[in-house]
Amino acid sequence: MLAFLALPAIATAQVHAAVLSDADEAVLMQVDKYLNALRSLKGRFVQVGPDGKTTQGTMWLERPGRMRFQYDKPSPLLLVAGHGVVTFYDAQLGQTTNMSVTQTPLGLLLADTISLSGDVTVTDFEHGQGQLLITLVRTKSPGDGSLTLMLNADPLALVGWSVVDAEGRETRLRISDVELGGSFDEGLFKFTDPDADK
Repeated sequence: MLAFLALPAIATAQVHAAVLSDADEAVLMQVDKYLNALRSLKGRFVQVGPDGKTTQGTMWLERPGRMRFQYDKPSPLLLVAGHGVVTFYDAQLGQTTNMSVTQTPLGLLLADTISLSGDVTVTDFEHGQGQLLITLVRTKSPGDGSLTLMLNADPLALVGWSVVDAEGRETRLRISDVELGGSFDEGLFKFTDPDADK
């Protein structure tokens, strides 16, 4: 299972916010503005799972709450987010897993309004060599896992992210060939079980 679909932790973890300078805060305000303007995108992705296995495919993102990861064959995986639910399908196992978008770290990126404060806490902020790494958790449920956004600094551009689940397993993803804007077919964000008619 992908790390960002693991069940949330039962124990309540303590939030440790990053210590930020005024300059850091200014950069985060720019990132906040950039992310909120990013309503939709299509691109290619390369994903490295917790087991070190690499897969790739095409992704679509449309905020709020919609995403699709169409993995290239021979990968048996498919991930669809829509209507508040993330569905992960493994054709090889014939297994479907559903959970609320709000229970996954990835849901932080799919929110209608993205804020890097309040309901979200920045726990780490690194910048250097033209890149920004911003680690986020849900303030009230940090044990659900973390999301680290990877952005080019100038001009600002989202280039990937990593998700660490409640059990500490990390899934890393890099995106390329990004096309910003536009709207996508509603059907991309609806999961139809391929095994339903069998």
